Amino acid sequence: MTTIPINNMSIKEKIAAMEMIWDDLCQNHSIQVPDWHQNVLQVREEKRLTGQEQPMDWSEAKKHILKKTQ
Repeated sequence: MTTIPINNMSIKEKIAAMEMIWDDLCQNHSIQVPDWHQNVLQVREEKRLTGQEQPMDWSEAKKHILKKTQ
């Protein structure tokens, strides 16, 4: 496997690397969610339920992120 220092990677390459890491982490169901993160998720869910925030489809979220970084 070839490695590239992070500071030499383009934004697109960095996002692709993060997606690969995230996909791999999603396969491991034994990961424990830290308390602080559970609290963040709970606040976001409350905002969603009250209509203060709406969820975004992952493919749309990726497009939004890429657009902001270009």
